[in-house]
Amino acid sequence: MSNGWDESSAAWIASQGDHGDFGRQHVLDPVMLPRALALRPATALDVGCGEGRFCRMLGAHGVTATGLDPTRELIAHARRLDPAGHYVEGHAERLLFADASFDLVVSYLSLIDIPDIDAAIPEMVRVLRPGGHLLIANSTSFNTAGMEHDWRLNERGERVAFQIDNYLDARAGWAEWKGIRILNYHRPLATYMQLLLEQGLQLKHFDEPSPTPDAPAERAQYYRRAPWFLVMEWQKP
Repeated sequence: MSNGWDESSAAWIASQGDHGDFGRQHVLDPVMLPRALALRPATALDVGCGEGRFCRMLGAHGVTATGLDPTRELIAHARRLDPAGHYVEGHAERLLFADASFDLVVSYLSLIDIPDIDAAIPEMVRVLRPGGHLLIANSTSFNTAGMEHDWRLNERGERVAFQIDNYLDARAGWAEWKGIRILNYHRPLATYMQLLLEQGLQLKHFDEPSPTPDAPAERAQYYRRAPWFLVMEWQKP
């Protein structure tokens, strides 16, 4: 079964533009980029790099970044935008890199797209050098548990509350917006935490960031009312 990415790649590229969508530009980038650069990595792997935006951001600060994604057109577009960059078509569950290859591994909103997370997380850790860091941005499990329900509206069409259900049941569901239709995976937060802890990683940072003060208020309010994203930084001993 298709996960929708091949069919949605053109719409995805259009949705991201030069600066990313609202969540990236106003919520996650202001956290993810400074945290990545503070680690002073010489090399980084972006697992699920999409059209390569975060790789380009890292490269602009002197980091040698490699982007990996299973969607051919996204990798092709990343190469067009960044001919000097290094972009590889491949899957997170079977990383085509030697052990201890990178100072930093980034998963920027890609865990929710990966079918076999039990294989992918150990692979991310395997290619990370000892002392290196795994930097994760992910949709919160509260968010993905609401895939089927989203906001409850009142009689005036106003958003009253964000609805979630079956939180403890891992499952796949279709997410649709702006011509994009992709398969996302809901998992309880405990699933991710247990897998990461089983790898012997040490948690160095955890946050559920809110929009920056300069974010457009009309949209920012919904990212403050519900915990949309989380950021985690783990270190490999």
